[in-house]
Amino acid sequence: MSGSDRHIDIGALTRAGLLLQLADPTLPIGGFNHSGGLETFVQQGVVHDAATLKTFVYTQLQQNWLHNDGAYVSLAFNASTEQNLDELLWLDKQIGAAKVARELRESSYKLGVRLLKIFAQHTKVAIVVSYQAALAAQQVRGFYPLVFGLLAAAMQLDKAATLQAFYYNAAVGLITNGVKLIPLSQMAGQEMLIELHTVIAQTVQASMQPQWQQLGATTLATDIRAMQHERLYTRLYMS
Repeated sequence: MSGSDRHIDIGALTRAGLLLQLADPTLPIGGFNHSGGLETFVQQGVVHDAATLKTFVYTQLQQNWLHNDGAYVSLAFNASTEQNLDELLWLDKQIGAAKVARELRESSYKLGVRLLKIFAQHTKVAIVVSYQAALAAQQVRGFYPLVFGLLAAAMQLDKAATLQAFYYNAAVGLITNGVKLIPLSQMAGQEMLIELHTVIAQTVQASMQPQWQQLGATTLATDIRAMQHERLYTRLYMS
């Protein structure tokens, strides 16, 4: 065994593995069933090729998720680190009010509850136990970004890495769905993702300390398309 091998931090590698699993798009929580309104954009011809899909994902990162889901991951991570259940309860009410489109709201808490079910049974961290009790008592609905931030903090993961994994997961989901809907080649999707890594990093940096006055700010076009989605004549996705 070489000297470098003897200094491998097994704990750090374990946490990295947990982060990879937490953000794995193949987790059995149903994320692949949701397009977040993208299906409506495609059917209306607004998103119709690689360039418009990339613009769509970029817009979601910089103008939507930054002030919504990503901000709530950041705030939930902070609250969980501080063992502040009251803050998590307040954030649950705020994110529920911010998600005006029914399909987006319902998909978020369904994904969150399933995510919590996978990981919570493997931790005895007090804030996770308290959050589970609040969920059982119907004090919270378990929105996905809050659960993501809660679990990451309980696993003692790095906050910046947590946000990067969250945004990466969200971007992969949209690109994968867009590739199927337009359709595009798998290679086009991978090239798009490579080009978005810098934008993801910039969004992470901006999310470390969310701007309270911007919390809940959204792209109205996305909310409208998400509302229109449930009335589409044909649908491949649930949102």
